[in-house]
Amino acid sequence: MNKYIKKAGKAAVTLCIITSTAAVSHILTAGQSTSTGNVPQSQIPYCAVSPNLPEEIIFAGERYTLTQQDRRERLDREILAFTYSHINTMLQIKRANRLFPIVEPILRECGVPDDFKYLMIIESNGDINARSGVGAAGLWQFMEKTGKEYGLEVNSYVDERYHIEKATRAACRYLKKSYTDFGNWMTVAASYNAGMNSISKRVNSQKQQNAIDLVLVPETSRYLFRLLAVKCIFSDPVGYGFLLKKHDLYPPLPIKSKITINSAVESWADIAKKHNLTFLQLREANPWMRSSKMPNTAGKSYTVDIPDAKALHYNPSNTKPHNPKWVLK
Repeated sequence: MNKYIKKAGKAAVTLCIITSTAAVSHILTAGQSTSTGNVPQSQIPYCAVSPNLPEEIIFAGERYTLTQQDRRERLDREILAFTYSHINTMLQIKRANRLFPIVEPILRECGVPDDFKYLMIIESNGDINARSGVGAAGLWQFMEKTGKEYGLEVNSYVDERYHIEKATRAACRYLKKSYTDFGNWMTVAASYNAGMNSISKRVNSQKQQNAIDLVLVPETSRYLFRLLAVKCIFSDPVGYGFLLKKHDLYPPLPIKSKITINSAVESWADIAKKHNLTFLQLREANPWMRSSKMPNTAGKSYTVDIPDAKALHYNPSNTKPHNPKWVLK
């Protein structure tokens, strides 16, 4: 168990499943087994058990007691949502194995707490091509105006909101600016969802310095506890019923080399072909490419990642877990 999360009770979650051939429950249990060792019988195809909740959690170096009624119930809702939203949560963990090795060093270099990688997860589910209905894009879900404000190029040919490194650095600039205003990281997280001005008004009117104690719009109120819930689950996926093996995780893309482009590109497909790649493979390694060409009238310099064409046919058994706690031993 992660040292920053103190568990309450025994098993975190139990799932009961009836097979199609026999009415016998198969229990996937994390934590201590029952004293009798007997497997309960179920007459329904699926039965869900409420996960146990931590008594406290440390987020970004700040300690939060979670036995307080409102906090406990808000966290309970989000942990239930993530625990039983199996597809999304499973994909988040799988994708994190590819993303966290890139994002963690940038957060550290920029002086942003490591826990903000979980904010990236709740923003986009770890889907680098995520785009919301209102136009927020990429892992950190920047709107076009905000992305440009924080130094990202956004147009029909290049959209750096989809650039992992550049978008992460832009997010760090936002987070650090917000921390200068609010002085605690939970309120910074709230401002990422609702905006600095909105949170500042609520801090002043309600005379509370930490967003966790503010009356917020439902979306932002849930946002904070979704953040805590993801940290809980990522710290102990098995304990919440997510039983992954190392070959289930997505490995980092094998980048063989980098090239510099400082002129117009008539066809990205031609460049891909020179490196024995398809345009699809080149674009997956460089999702900021938003067109099959790039005029580049300003003569800007772009670094393009060239994946190893042979290594893209990876052997899943060679995948290494970024965090050993994510997989079964």
